[in-house]
Amino acid sequence: EYEARTGRTCKPPPQSSRRKNFEFEPLSTTALILEDRPSNLPAKSVEEALRHRQEYDEMVAEAKKREIKEAHKRKKIMKERFKQEENIASAMVIWINEILPNWEVMRSTRRVRELWWQGLPPSVRGKVWSLAVGNELNITPELYEIFLSRAKERWKSFSETNSESDVEGVSVADREASLELIKLDISRTFPSLYIFQKVQGMSFIAAVLILNLEEADAFIAFANLLNKPCQLAFFRVDHSMMLRYFATFEVFFEENLSKLIFTLYSKSLPLDLACRVWDVFCRDGEEFLFRTGLGILRLYEDILLQMDFIHIAQFLTKLPEDITSEKLFTCIAAIQMQNSTKKWTQVE
Repeated sequence: EYEARTGRTCKPPPQSSRRKNFEFEPLSTTALILEDRPSNLPAKSVEEALRHRQEYDEMVAEAKKREIKEAHKRKKIMKERFKQEENIASAMVIWINEILPNWEVMRSTRRVRELWWQGLPPSVRGKVWSLAVGNELNITPELYEIFLSRAKERWKSFSETNSESDVEGVSVADREASLELIKLDISRTFPSLYIFQKVQGMSFIAAVLILNLEEADAFIAFANLLNKPCQLAFFRVDHSMMLRYFATFEVFFEENLSKLIFTLYSKSLPLDLACRVWDVFCRDGEEFLFRTGLGILRLYEDILLQMDFIHIAQFLTKLPEDITSEKLFTCIAAIQMQNSTKKWTQVE
């Protein structure tokens, strides 16, 4: 339009002499090494240009190697995941059709224990946990509903009153303080899941259960778990029993990890791995809690030996996210819960 209106012809800008010898455009800063220098600088010599071409080819080849390596890694991960899903599907059929209908007969067989060690399929995990934990307290779903109703009434009354009067021998202030601590603990329970932020009355143990069981079943399992000797000792702060468990841990600690200095230890596993630990804990009882602790220490023994007290405590409080079930359970399997001629029950 401009040319027709003015009668002038626009000349196209002169083509740059740069890249005249290349039949491609550089796709990244890596390819800038092939560019000619600006016109105000001395041109590259033939030798320099050839050297730059060689360097570029080497960089491209290295990048391709990395890409191929990453592709193989992704393919391997996908293959392992697919195999794991196949194993879970196969195991689920066995659990549903063979084991659960004949629970009392099959639960202690070698075949079932080996399947159990490999981890429970998520679809049957809650049922197996419930059966394994048992219900010595004889809590029924109806009783749970009564407890729940009473808890809601108490919570409502605590929220509405500022009275300092005693209720059943314990002041309302103390009970309200306990409820506030529960609310504080909720936000610390699996914060990455964002599902317990507004749920009341949850602790770590309760959270793991509620993720895998129906509400009433989770409460029944929770109450019965806390009634087990080991958990009961620590939740009641029974010092004499706690000291016995600490002494037991030290016995097997020295037997399995004599090189590692014993310091503050607090287990913190990724949720999926924690659930698998719970699988075998439900099978073997409190002994497996100690085996797991020793297994974690064995897994990271070389790293922990290079740390001081503070860094060990920090490391064990939050274990690496890349910890795998295969590596951890290999270390747990290597732990011998036997000291000289004594087994777990004898030392305990």
